[in-house]
Amino acid sequence: MPPAPPADRLRAVLDLTVPAVRDSAGRHEYDGVVQDLSDDAARRGLARLGGAPLEDPLEEAHLTAVERRLRAELGTAQLHRRSPRPLLAALDLSVYDKPYAAVEERTTARARHLAGWPDAIDAALGTLDLVSAAAARALLPAVRGAASVVSPDEPGGRQALAAHARLVGHLERCAEHGEADPALGAEVLAALMADGAPEHPDLGALADIATRERDRLQGWVAECCERLQPGRMPAEVLAELVLDHPTAEGVIDEARALTAEVLAFVRDADLLDDDGGECLVQPSPPSRRWATAMMIWAAPYEPDGPSVFAITPPDPTWPADQQRKWLRAASRTTLPSTTAHEVAPGHFTHGRALRRVTGDVRRSLHSSYTVEGWAHYAEELMVEVGFRRDDPRFALGVALKALMRVTRLTAALGVHTAGMTVEQATELFERDAHLQGPAARGEALRAVIDPTYGRYTLGKLAVLDVRERARQRWGDAFTLRRFHRAVLSLGAPPVGLLEAALDEPLG
Repeated sequence: MPPAPPADRLRAVLDLTVPAVRDSAGRHEYDGVVQDLSDDAARRGLARLGGAPLEDPLEEAHLTAVERRLRAELGTAQLHRRSPRPLLAALDLSVYDKPYAAVEERTTARARHLAGWPDAIDAALGTLDLVSAAAARALLPAVRGAASVVSPDEPGGRQALAAHARLVGHLERCAEHGEADPALGAEVLAALMADGAPEHPDLGALADIATRERDRLQGWVAECCERLQPGRMPAEVLAELVLDHPTAEGVIDEARALTAEVLAFVRDADLLDDDGGECLVQPSPPSRRWATAMMIWAAPYEPDGPSVFAITPPDPTWPADQQRKWLRAASRTTLPSTTAHEVAPGHFTHGRALRRVTGDVRRSLHSSYTVEGWAHYAEELMVEVGFRRDDPRFALGVALKALMRVTRLTAALGVHTAGMTVEQATELFERDAHLQGPAARGEALRAVIDPTYGRYTLGKLAVLDVRERARQRWGDAFTLRRFHRAVLSLGAPPVGLLEAALDEPLG
């Protein structure tokens, strides 16, 4: 069934978040629409925000927070002028690979979307006037790759590719002549990291939190390495563990076995309500091969159907060394934690819960802080409740991923408020997160274009904070399943609203 017509106030927000609500929420009334990211469109869109309060207090709080977030992104930070990342999302054609409708319907929508590329790109070219050299260099590979799924022989293909070439040329000039300093500054970064809360976070306090979390996780890594190979340095142990990985042909099969294992464990451990659904494990479609692994869930407004844990095996045309490096990222130390994050109790189970959430605001608008924070929490939860208790590699994989994510928080604070260079951020990831070479530099560059990528850690810590408060308030009535039901019943709200889970009735 199509969604009920939303209030004008919600519609104004949806119109400013087209790629996210189409893909994550399944709002396919936006199929074929390329969001206008010109400065004039951004100003008009922001002017439409606000209005009479909604009757449901949770819906009202959620919508108000998202409105604040949009004002921070498009007003205070002017991200549509600083980064081609929003435009890249607006151009993305991958949603039409999802089987939410008949092939003919999705093909027609994709053609309309592609026909909108030239106007959207030309409008954005007049707006992308604050792109730093570092931001352009960081995003050029992804922008170039956006054209890989477009054929010049398909309807509108030549015009779309010509517009795409204009965008690439603009970014190449920015990479050569753009502003040298990519820093947003403390005030702007704090506004973005508030996730729509009325009060902005104290960035100094966040830096202290990151340091404490880093120290905890480094101790955890050392403990796991000592259990595995007593007396050896962690760096030596880790260098050997990444060499134990599936083959390119076998990685999908191993991911399928892991998916069945985590789903069965979560069910038997009584961690979550059973929202049903099927989770397939498949190679990523060509349009989504920019990520090594991701969850493509059956969205709330789509007909029910399988979700897909998508894995991108190494391209057989790559040089052998590049293929080996990719496979190390899917080692038997880290692939299990990736599966917990993407499948259960992470994104797949969250996506299933979103289908039963009530209220168009909560069904439509999903905070990345909560989405990623929940999945990050899910990994550590599995260690806590004893998944693969006798194999320290699982806990080690969780700790390593967590170290990378907390280092992201430190890097974002450093790059945007403390004069940290990309080179210094690269060294930070090498020293603190055990990343090497291109992996460390890639994470450092992401600090430039994704300044809130510390959200994984902050979202996880927010879930843990609310869980401890629930444990204290509910006393003997506290169970993990009750707490998880309460959190997931909220959908994926801005992270500051998770405390509403404390009011969940006993039952």
